[in-house]
Amino acid sequence: MRLTVKVGTSTLTHENGRLNIKRIDELCRTLSDLKNGGVEIALVTSGAIGVGVSKLGLAERPRDTRGRQAAAAVGQCELMNIYQKLFGEYGYIAAQMLLTRDIFYDSERLSHAENAVNAIFGYNAIPVINENDSVSVAELEGERFGDNDTLSAHVAKLCGADLLIMLTDTDGLYDRNPKDPSAKLVTEVTEITRELEQAAGAAGTARGTGGMAAKLQAARVATEAGIGVVITNGNKISELYDIVKGERVGTYFKPR
Repeated sequence: MRLTVKVGTSTLTHENGRLNIKRIDELCRTLSDLKNGGVEIALVTSGAIGVGVSKLGLAERPRDTRGRQAAAAVGQCELMNIYQKLFGEYGYIAAQMLLTRDIFYDSERLSHAENAVNAIFGYNAIPVINENDSVSVAELEGERFGDNDTLSAHVAKLCGADLLIMLTDTDGLYDRNPKDPSAKLVTEVTEITRELEQAAGAAGTARGTGGMAAKLQAARVATEAGIGVVITNGNKISELYDIVKGERVGTYFKPR
């Protein structure tokens, strides 16, 4: 089995923007244990800019492109250092891959990326993939992958994943605003309708730029490529075991 697991900034950090070390450790431990059981895993991670903002001691996310590029460059080093250390403690090597949107629309570059990720799998390492925010100005100026949600769908296709799991700050997709007491969790989606898109709303949190609408877009990309998708709560890392067993967790999007 081959999984693509996507984790967002709001899952990786505390409310103050600093890294949530306990959660990242649990994530790395769980993914490593799944690999011990024979599951191949590609991790798509957000958080470089947010971590850079914290590392630089900035009061808020830079408003200018140059500032965000600098924060991303600093934060990416910190992020990978932590992944390398934690995966290393559980016997695995983390391999950094920084991608940009244009790679997926250039057959030659896409082929190179596929070769690289398959070689990483061949060495039994874990590809840790992020958007290259330090040089990809277009993404920073608005043409983003949606806090790496859409990126994770493209990575799932690139990896030939059986399943894409997106970890977020809710239990999944609800039929209306989750703050509404009458909101109900949608456990299975066979078609992404306009009604579901309206229920998903818009942007994410102050720390993450995604949100449920971006996740629906990613789910559409993945399911149209024949890949199942699960959106579930990043506060419940241990549920990854249940998902791998085929148990119903969060919201499952059936592949088309």
